[in-house]
Amino acid sequence: MTADTSARYREFKMPDVGEGLTEAEILKWYVQPGDTVVDGQVVCEVETAKAAVELPIPYDGVVHALRFDEGTTVDVGASIITVDVAPGTPPEAPAAAAPAPPAEPEAEAAEPKGRQPVLVGYGVSEASTKRRPRRGAAAVPEQGAASAAIQAEMNGVPAPAALSRPLAKPPVRKLAKDLGVDLATITPTGPDGIITREDVHAATAPAPSPQAAPVAEPVPAPVAAAPAVAGRETRIPVKGVRKATAAAMVGSAFTAPHVTEFVTVDVTRTMRLVEELKSDKGMAGVRVNPLLLVAKALLVAIKRHPDVNATWDEAAQEIVLKHYVNLGIAAATPRGLLVPNIKDAHDKTLPQLAESLGELVSTAREGKTTPAAMQGGTVTITNVGVFGVDTGTPILNPGESAILAVGAIKLQPWVHKGKVKPRQVTTLALSFDHRLVDGELGSKVLADIAAILEQPKRLITWG
Repeated sequence: MTADTSARYREFKMPDVGEGLTEAEILKWYVQPGDTVVDGQVVCEVETAKAAVELPIPYDGVVHALRFDEGTTVDVGASIITVDVAPGTPPEAPAAAAPAPPAEPEAEAAEPKGRQPVLVGYGVSEASTKRRPRRGAAAVPEQGAASAAIQAEMNGVPAPAALSRPLAKPPVRKLAKDLGVDLATITPTGPDGIITREDVHAATAPAPSPQAAPVAEPVPAPVAAAPAVAGRETRIPVKGVRKATAAAMVGSAFTAPHVTEFVTVDVTRTMRLVEELKSDKGMAGVRVNPLLLVAKALLVAIKRHPDVNATWDEAAQEIVLKHYVNLGIAAATPRGLLVPNIKDAHDKTLPQLAESLGELVSTAREGKTTPAAMQGGTVTITNVGVFGVDTGTPILNPGESAILAVGAIKLQPWVHKGKVKPRQVTTLALSFDHRLVDGELGSKVLADIAAILEQPKRLITWG
C-alpha cells in the first residue's frame, strides 16, 4: 500500500485487491471524518469484479476526509481516505491539508520505483503512469495544450482556447487527409473530444436530400413519446460481478468452440445412496445431497479420461494437461453468478469433498468468497436443476475445457427390467472446448458420469 509523503496527512489509496483488477466499488464506509483509527482497522468494504473485500487502514490517526461516497466506482491507485496521523499538532496550511488532484504526480514521484505491494498482488508500476518521451521541441506546445485541456475538463471548467488543433489519432488524421476532410469541421464523438474514424466517414457521407426529410421526420415520434410514461423501464449500471461475468461469458462463447452433449439417466439408486449416507456415522456433520455424488462421479470420469482436464494456450499454441482437479461450482448469489472452486478435489475423500462443498456454497451465498477461491479452476458443475429446469447448454468458464450441467431430478415413467415403472430421472449436459476435446472423448466422459449415477457402486469399482 502506498501513502502520501506529507508529514501529517496520509492518503490511503485503493489497492489492487485481486490479480490485475483496475477498479472497485465502495460498498460501505465503517468510519466517518473525526473517527480515530488504528493500524489494521477495517475502514471500508469494496466490491471488485471478483469478490467483496474489507480494507484495513495501515496506520494510526484520525480520519480527516473520505474522498468518495458509497456506491462510487474508484480506480486502483486513487486516494479514498485521508488520515491525520499527528492529531493535536498545529494545523498546516490549507494547501497541505487538502490534497488537490494536480498534487498527485508529486506524491507518486516520492514513492519507490517499480510495482508497489498492495493488499493482494501488486499495484500499477510507476512506468505505467509516465508519458511517452517527446520526439522533439515542436511537439511540446501541442502536448502541453492537450494536457491543459484534459485537466481543465477534469476540473469542470472550459478548455483553454489555445488548443485549436483537433484531437485525433495519427491513423484518423491520415484517413481524413486521404478523404480530403478538414478535421476542424468535424464534431468529435470520441472520449475527451477525440475524433474517431466513424466521425470522419460521417463527414464524407452525402447529406440527405430535402425530399427525404419529410419521410424521415415521423419515424422518431414513437420514441419521443416513450419517456412520458414513467416506470416502464429501469436502467441498472453494469458493474462488479455482473460486469465481469458478462465479459467472461462473451469472451468464452466467441473464443472456445462449444459442443454440448446430453444424456438422460435413471438416478434412482443414487438417490437411495444419498439417503443412506445421510444416516452414516462417517458423514456426520456434513451435508449430503445429489450434487455431492455428481461431483464425485465427475472426478472419477476425469480420472478415467484425464485428457479432458486441460486448457488451451493460444499464445504458445499448446494444450496444457492439468494433473490436478480444481472443481468449480457455479453459485447464484445476491451479487450475481460466482464460480469458486474446490482446490485439489481429486485428492479428497467423500466426507472431505462434502465438507469443502458445503463451505464453498455457504461462503458464496454470504458474499464472502475471496478472489483466490475463484482462480485456477479446471472443470465446473452448474446445478440448474435447483431451479426446476431439465437442463441447459452451459458456457465454459474461461480457461476451462468442460462444464457439466445437472438438471432437475423428477419421477418419470422408465423402462426398468423390462417393465415401465416410476423412476427418478435427470438429464445431464456436458459442454466442452472442441479445440482440445474431441467428440469421442467428450462422449466417453459424459457416458461415464451417467453410468456411475445409474450404478453408484461404480464409484468403488472405477474409483
